[in-house]
Amino acid sequence: MNMKRRDFITSVAASGGSAYAAMVALGLMEQPAAARPTKFQLSKNARGTRVIILGAGLAGMASAYELNKAGYQCTLLEARPRAGGRCWTLRGGDQVTDTDGVTQTASFAKGQYFNPGPARIPQHHVTLDYCRELGVPLEAFTNLNRQAYFYNENAGPLSSQKVRARSATFDMYGYISELLAKAVNQSALDDTLSAEDKERLVSFLRSWGALNSNLQYTGSSRRGYDVQAQGAGTASGQFAPPYDLTSLLQLGFSPAGDFGYDQQMMMFQPVGGMDQIARAFERQVGKQIRFESKVEEIRKTTEGVRVVYRDRTGVERQIVGDYCICTIPLPVLATIPSDFSPQMQEAIASVAYAVTGKIGLQFSRRFWEEDEDLYGGITNTNQQITQIWYPSYGYGGRKGVIVGYYNFGNIAASVGNLTPADRQALALAQGGKIHSQYTTHFETAVSIYWSKIPYNLGGWASYTTSVREQYYPTLNQPDGNIYLAGEHLSYLTGWMAGALESARLVTSNINQRSA
Repeated sequence: MNMKRRDFITSVAASGGSAYAAMVALGLMEQPAAARPTKFQLSKNARGTRVIILGAGLAGMASAYELNKAGYQCTLLEARPRAGGRCWTLRGGDQVTDTDGVTQTASFAKGQYFNPGPARIPQHHVTLDYCRELGVPLEAFTNLNRQAYFYNENAGPLSSQKVRARSATFDMYGYISELLAKAVNQSALDDTLSAEDKERLVSFLRSWGALNSNLQYTGSSRRGYDVQAQGAGTASGQFAPPYDLTSLLQLGFSPAGDFGYDQQMMMFQPVGGMDQIARAFERQVGKQIRFESKVEEIRKTTEGVRVVYRDRTGVERQIVGDYCICTIPLPVLATIPSDFSPQMQEAIASVAYAVTGKIGLQFSRRFWEEDEDLYGGITNTNQQITQIWYPSYGYGGRKGVIVGYYNFGNIAASVGNLTPADRQALALAQGGKIHSQYTTHFETAVSIYWSKIPYNLGGWASYTTSVREQYYPTLNQPDGNIYLAGEHLSYLTGWMAGALESARLVTSNINQRSA
């Protein structure tokens, strides 16, 4: 058939589905990743400058680590008895106490663990640079495994059936290809789909093909960037324009992997648990951390900053410095008396945090491997558990810890507000519909609801477009000699790399100001 490109677009648009745009989406190609910048290094112009760092999470410890190398005098105040913040791993004997005063004690077997916060590292994140520099051993994390399942209820003929992800994915690709072929003959579409099915298909194509409100595909961040997004600061990145259809057809391209830019990459995890990264930083700056030191006031002075805190014995103390780097999560920071400007206080109070929760379930037998040939990956469901993650360590062993749910928003709130025992019962009941082996092999569990975790009060910063436009620039500017840092001061919210890149940005700014 000899048809001009313009005629083909017109024909498909007339079918109401913008299937041409979806086919372009099928042809997404990543731009080669931008070359890594040279090794990060501050100039040595500290001259005895004192920096108070609030919080010994990754942003706080990375800030101290980089400033130490340039000769600054750093003191870190950490409210918890441990370092790492959300970079946290629970093992047997560890305890979790929430804001309701409810304490859970993990009883995982030796060698088993659960990462309630970050659990994976894309290969292009600066986190890997620090792992290399600090000597943190890594292993592969299986993020995408189409051996995993979709399991949805009240969803038509396939309701309550375990559908392999590969079957659903490639069947859909096949049907879309068929639709594209039939769309050339406009009348064929009417014979295939009802009006309701057309609406559902258009909704699917919008999401699957990253179409705009006019059902047009003009490119998206899924295919990579011409200008790489900066983790911190004000540059959100510019994604590359799409290749034309002819080039992709001639190339014979076939898509693979998840479309999300940060989900496409090879993933890694530290050997032995995510907190190995926090421990590596702590080995570098641990002597400068004052644990169980709760910040009670943040004040400006004529020469710098004064921070009032209560130490582990309950005694109120204060510390003065030339600068302060505050990495305290914004919902917590909003409750601390301070001298922040009205504009900064408004910005701090205006950023919502993700509502999210997880549960770690230990089983006596790795039935997902032995019975279902499922090694790592994620099962998705429309039940309240939302996702099941299979471990990417201990393959072929006897016991194993599954992430029995990872949920978000209102669902996470409804589950998180249950008692730990009821969360466990829900995870076992709903997960047991997918894996009947739950009943026989379950041993123990620990669950986390981040909105009730002290000194976090939420998962990660969750900006809307308007909030980011209105308040993000203010949050990224110093208020006197006080700088904010953390994943919430980045475009990589939720990722450890956001915290680390924010730390680099802030320490660079202080370093330049001290020159």
